[in-house]
Amino acid sequence: MGGTTAKACLIENRTPLVTGLFEVDRRYRFKEGSGLPVTVPSIDLIEIGAGGGSIAHVDELGLLKVGPESAGSKPGPACYGRGGKNATVTDADLMLGLIDADNFLGGEMRLDRAATEHAMKSLADRLGTSAVQASRGIYRVVTEAMASAARAHATDRGVDYRGLPLFAFGGAGPLHACGVAELLQSSSVIVPPRSSVLSAFGTLVTPLRLDLVRSDLVRLDAIDWTRTEKLLGELEKEGRLALMEAGCEASDVEIHIGADLRYFGQQHEVTVTFDHDPRNSRDTQAIEALFSEAYHTLYGVNPSHVPVEVVSWRITVNGPAVHFHPAGQPASAPGQPKGHRAVHAWQDRQMVAVYERRDLAVGQIVEGPVIIEERETTTAIPPNWVATIDAFGCIVATRTPAQA
Repeated sequence: MGGTTAKACLIENRTPLVTGLFEVDRRYRFKEGSGLPVTVPSIDLIEIGAGGGSIAHVDELGLLKVGPESAGSKPGPACYGRGGKNATVTDADLMLGLIDADNFLGGEMRLDRAATEHAMKSLADRLGTSAVQASRGIYRVVTEAMASAARAHATDRGVDYRGLPLFAFGGAGPLHACGVAELLQSSSVIVPPRSSVLSAFGTLVTPLRLDLVRSDLVRLDAIDWTRTEKLLGELEKEGRLALMEAGCEASDVEIHIGADLRYFGQQHEVTVTFDHDPRNSRDTQAIEALFSEAYHTLYGVNPSHVPVEVVSWRITVNGPAVHFHPAGQPASAPGQPKGHRAVHAWQDRQMVAVYERRDLAVGQIVEGPVIIEERETTTAIPPNWVATIDAFGCIVATRTPAQA
């Protein structure tokens, strides 16, 4: 969760799901199917208008809504003091005491609390409630929006989301992650070190990868393996040369083969990746079984009487893993709260301990409600949650048994 949007994806066996179809230039920004389809392999994300700058408003029915319109960075939320007049998610977080006006960006950027109070009062008057209640409403609405999107994303892919850990990052992600996790019945929330810049960090340490695809429409039971071997051989050669030009040793390049398949007469394909090289076994029955399993996971049924056809062949070439040092070292001894402040997120004027993240040691346990601050983000641990610092310096928050 960043400044304008929230995104979610599923990670299975340490690998994020990848889709072979990507949309650009959407007519409706968050509406799937309203853009131009491009067959570019990409992380299978869902994106919604729920970020720190998302604007809260009252619709024609008098109901509180948040986003998809955003204040952006200019003028930004009202609390930025740059002329923004609308109440945003960040303003609600400030109003609830989840973030500190004097310690934003480690104190380098002081927030304008008076501007937030004015914007929130204007919204609250339209709702007929108090500014604090309006702020709680914004927090709940945006949290439910993220949870609803995650439910739909997982369900559409045949995955039971209940009980899955939630990995939270982005500037605003750790503030809202536990609330989203409660709605998703998640077992835990993991907040990595440097979570606010994790996307940039990932760009630096992700192994080189190239995806190549070639169309070759043919019935699965009528594959010309001589033709297919030639096609895959050309793709493999192209991929290997590209990674070697990028600096990889030939012995470090890994090859994975997949295909886009569908039942005859259908419009959409299902992408599968083989755990072996199909050129060696030429086992079309094994390919069909793998496709049938993937199709059943998505749709819950298999039209077994319909023949299967290959639409495209895919080759992925991967470079070696990138070795890197940890993003930061936890403290050597358990830290103490640097202070307490009034937080209104869970009840009125609840005095909550505030920790500096760099002061927390491996194995240290802090019980919610608690606020954990770092320069670029803040982690909110609600009541009935417990946070532990693991060996990697991650904050691992879990619900107590009574709430799990």
